[in-house]
Amino acid sequence: QALLVESGGGLVQPGGSLRLSCTVSGINFNTYIMGWFRQPPGKAREFVARINRSAGVTDYADSVKGRFTISRDNTQNTLYLQMSSLKPEDAAVYFCNAGVRLDRSPGDFWGQGTQVTVSS
Repeated sequence: QALLVESGGGLVQPGGSLRLSCTVSGINFNTYIMGWFRQPPGKAREFVARINRSAGVTDYADSVKGRFTISRDNTQNTLYLQMSSLKPEDAAVYFCNAGVRLDRSPGDFWGQGTQVTVSS
Protein backbone atom coordinates (compact mmCIF):
# COMPACT_ATOMS: atom_id res chain seq x y z
CA GLN A 1 0.00 0.00 0.00
CA ALA A 2 1.43 3.32 -1.09
CA LEU A 3 2.07 5.91 1.58
CA LEU A 4 3.20 9.42 0.66
CA VAL A 5 3.82 11.86 3.48
CA GLU A 6 4.52 15.52 2.81
CA SER A 7 6.19 17.88 5.23
CA GLY A 8 7.80 21.29 5.28
CA GLY A 9 4.84 23.56 4.72
CA GLY A 10 4.18 26.62 6.80
CA LEU A 11 3.85 30.37 6.85
CA VAL A 12 6.38 32.41 4.90
CA GLN A 13 6.60 36.06 3.88
CA PRO A 14 6.46 37.07 0.23
CA GLY A 15 9.90 36.63 -1.27
CA GLY A 16 10.77 33.91 1.18
CA SER A 17 11.65 30.26 0.67
CA LEU A 18 10.41 26.87 1.80
CA ARG A 19 11.48 23.32 1.12
CA LEU A 20 8.83 20.65 0.92
CA SER A 21 9.61 16.97 1.33
CA CYS A 22 7.62 13.86 0.48
CA THR A 23 8.66 10.55 1.92
CA VAL A 24 7.33 7.54 0.04
CA SER A 25 6.86 3.94 1.11
CA GLY A 26 4.90 0.94 -0.08
CA ILE A 27 5.80 1.37 -3.75
CA ASN A 28 9.02 1.09 -5.71
CA PHE A 29 9.88 4.79 -5.63
CA ASN A 30 12.61 4.47 -8.25
CA THR A 31 10.14 3.35 -10.92
CA TYR A 32 7.74 6.28 -10.61
CA ILE A 33 7.74 9.67 -12.24
CA MET A 34 7.07 11.90 -9.26
CA GLY A 35 5.46 15.27 -9.09
CA TRP A 36 3.97 18.07 -7.06
CA PHE A 37 0.52 19.51 -7.42
CA ARG A 38 -1.15 22.29 -5.48
CA GLN A 39 -4.65 23.40 -4.67
CA PRO A 40 -5.18 27.09 -3.88
CA PRO A 41 -8.17 28.01 -1.75
CA GLY A 42 -11.39 27.67 -3.72
CA LYS A 43 -9.62 26.47 -6.85
CA ALA A 44 -8.91 23.22 -8.61
CA ARG A 45 -5.78 21.20 -8.02
CA GLU A 46 -3.05 22.10 -10.51
CA PHE A 47 0.24 20.73 -11.74
CA VAL A 48 3.39 22.30 -10.32
CA ALA A 49 6.36 20.15 -11.31
CA ARG A 50 7.46 16.63 -12.13
CA ILE A 51 10.73 14.73 -12.25
CA ASN A 52 11.61 11.57 -14.09
CA ARG A 53 12.83 8.38 -12.50
CA SER A 54 16.53 9.14 -12.74
CA ALA A 55 16.10 12.82 -11.83
CA GLY A 56 17.58 13.77 -15.17
CA VAL A 57 14.50 15.46 -16.58
CA THR A 58 12.24 17.99 -14.91
CA ASP A 59 9.17 19.87 -16.03
CA TYR A 60 7.54 22.92 -14.44
CA ALA A 61 4.37 24.91 -14.71
CA ASP A 62 5.07 28.32 -16.19
CA SER A 63 3.88 29.98 -13.00
CA VAL A 64 6.74 28.48 -10.97
CA LYS A 65 9.50 28.10 -13.53
CA GLY A 66 12.72 29.70 -12.36
CA ARG A 67 11.53 29.90 -8.75
CA PHE A 68 10.85 26.28 -7.79
CA THR A 69 13.17 23.29 -8.08
CA ILE A 70 12.02 19.69 -7.90
CA SER A 71 14.47 16.99 -6.94
CA ARG A 72 14.51 13.46 -5.61
CA ASP A 73 16.72 11.14 -3.63
CA ASN A 74 16.12 7.60 -4.79
CA THR A 75 18.26 6.23 -1.96
CA GLN A 76 15.94 7.85 0.59
CA ASN A 77 12.65 7.43 -1.31
CA THR A 78 12.12 11.16 -0.93
CA LEU A 79 10.87 13.86 -3.23
CA TYR A 80 11.63 17.54 -2.67
CA LEU A 81 10.34 20.89 -3.81
CA GLN A 82 12.54 23.90 -3.13
CA MET A 83 10.41 27.02 -3.41
CA SER A 84 11.99 30.46 -3.62
CA SER A 85 10.75 33.99 -4.28
CA LEU A 86 7.37 32.92 -3.01
CA LYS A 87 4.35 35.01 -3.95
CA PRO A 88 0.94 35.26 -2.30
CA GLU A 89 -0.50 33.35 -5.26
CA ASP A 90 1.69 30.37 -4.37
CA ALA A 91 -0.37 29.84 -1.23
CA ALA A 92 -2.02 26.43 -1.47
CA VAL A 93 -2.09 22.92 -0.15
CA TYR A 94 0.79 21.12 -1.85
CA PHE A 95 0.50 17.43 -2.69
CA CYS A 96 3.07 14.97 -3.91
CA ASN A 97 2.00 12.42 -6.47
CA ALA A 98 3.43 9.19 -7.81
CA GLY A 99 2.96 8.23 -11.43
CA VAL A 100 2.61 11.65 -13.04
CA ARG A 101 1.91 11.23 -16.73
CA LEU A 102 3.59 12.93 -19.66
CA ASP A 103 0.55 15.13 -20.15
CA ARG A 104 1.00 16.34 -16.54
CA SER A 105 -2.07 14.53 -15.31
CA PRO A 106 -1.60 12.93 -11.90
CA GLY A 107 -0.94 9.30 -11.13
CA ASP A 108 -2.83 7.12 -8.73
CA PHE A 109 -1.01 7.82 -5.49
CA TRP A 110 -1.32 10.99 -3.42
CA GLY A 111 -0.04 12.32 -0.17
CA GLN A 112 -2.27 14.06 2.33
CA GLY A 113 -0.94 17.51 1.50
CA THR A 114 0.95 20.22 3.32
CA GLN A 115 -0.26 23.80 3.68
CA VAL A 116 1.84 26.67 2.37
CA THR A 117 0.76 30.17 3.36
CA VAL A 118 2.46 33.22 1.87
CA SER A 119 1.61 36.36 3.73
CA SER A 120 3.22 39.33 5.38
